Amino acid sequence: MAVLGTRHLCTLAAALTLTVGGTATAASAAGATASATDLREVMFVGNNWEGTADVVRSTGDFAKVGRINVIPDKAERMAAINADPIKWAYFMGIRNGVGEGHDQFVDDMYSTPDGRSVVVSRPSFADVVSIDLSTGRINWRFPVAGYRSDHMAVSPDGTRVAVSASTANTVHVLDIATGVQLGSFATGDKPHENIFTHDGKYIWNMAIGDVTTALDDPWLDWTKGDRKITVVDAATFKQVKVIDMRQRLDAIGLRDFSDAVRPAVFSPDESKLYFQVSFFNGFLEYDVATDKITRVKTLPKNPATSSDRTTWVNDSRHHGISMNPSGTKLCVAGTMDDYATVVDRATLQEGPLVPASKPYWATVSGDGKDCVVSESGADQITAIDFETGLKTVSVPVGDHPQRVRLGHVAANWTGPSGS
Repeated sequence: MAVLGTRHLCTLAAALTLTVGGTATAASAAGATASATDLREVMFVGNNWEGTADVVRSTGDFAKVGRINVIPDKAERMAAINADPIKWAYFMGIRNGVGEGHDQFVDDMYSTPDGRSVVVSRPSFADVVSIDLSTGRINWRFPVAGYRSDHMAVSPDGTRVAVSASTANTVHVLDIATGVQLGSFATGDKPHENIFTHDGKYIWNMAIGDVTTALDDPWLDWTKGDRKITVVDAATFKQVKVIDMRQRLDAIGLRDFSDAVRPAVFSPDESKLYFQVSFFNGFLEYDVATDKITRVKTLPKNPATSSDRTTWVNDSRHHGISMNPSGTKLCVAGTMDDYATVVDRATLQEGPLVPASKPYWATVSGDGKDCVVSESGADQITAIDFETGLKTVSVPVGDHPQRVRLGHVAANWTGPSGS
């Protein structure tokens, strides 16, 4: 994410001539209104159960800059849900299932290249909205197919955003400035993570299947649905290849491992993919060229963690992985084991286990020096030095922080007017 944040700044001028299908996008015009010197790099922290996003500094002390209400239209959305029995049933299903008894108001978010707006996926409202950072008002709203929105990804040039529509097995790709759909593609069951390649040519989607059932024993893994990685051309949205990790896991004798690929991160040259799977305390390394799993890293178990897999949140054990810009260190969120740790990529030796309460995500600071994890159980974010593996600071945020993303706001921004 540190590389992505830098690219947002470097491509603002280039956005003036950017085209999609030969037509200038609205983001091109937006890019003309700001220069890199007018912007400030920050981190957006999505407080899922609260419906807010805290904006913090992207380096150093990660102090708060401002806060955004991402559900200013809550009354309107709830009225629409309450008027439709099917929508209401799914809304309650999200609350009592993946929401752990809470509504899911913000899953993922990215700012526009000009720093004027933030685009947010809202699972319980089954939509994506763009919120004006100066006024707090909604610029546009895109209802996703089906009844739940999930993880997103932004293109390297900052002009397109891909969002998973969980119950429709679909990924929508939207113009980030207008919310107009540029295309979509089919996935496996319950699309989750999306990743654009560094050149912007391909999108990788990971479908995780059904993570809310109690059929969690390894021999019942087949009940979880069609889980696969779908790779598409980001210009045509045509399928390039499908990767079934079940076959790759079986080939190395890991028949009891889930094939539900969770958070994942590429090496800087994109030759390797590091990914987590359901129920596993660790991660795997996948070689893109040979199409094989090449290494498996098992991380320590917390003795206090229940051995009953049905009690683990949404089939997670570890959920959150990032890599420093040089590609030498990985950072892992040990969600159910209540720690985060930095792992040497060459040796796969983990560093100190940094205590953390239900860490749900791991990303990289703006300067690339720290791993930043969201502690959803403690309502704070914590920075861990990639070099030493030690905690540097924790900062309180809102209720149940999950995704943390680098982005930009105006240099003098402290929150929407009237907030």
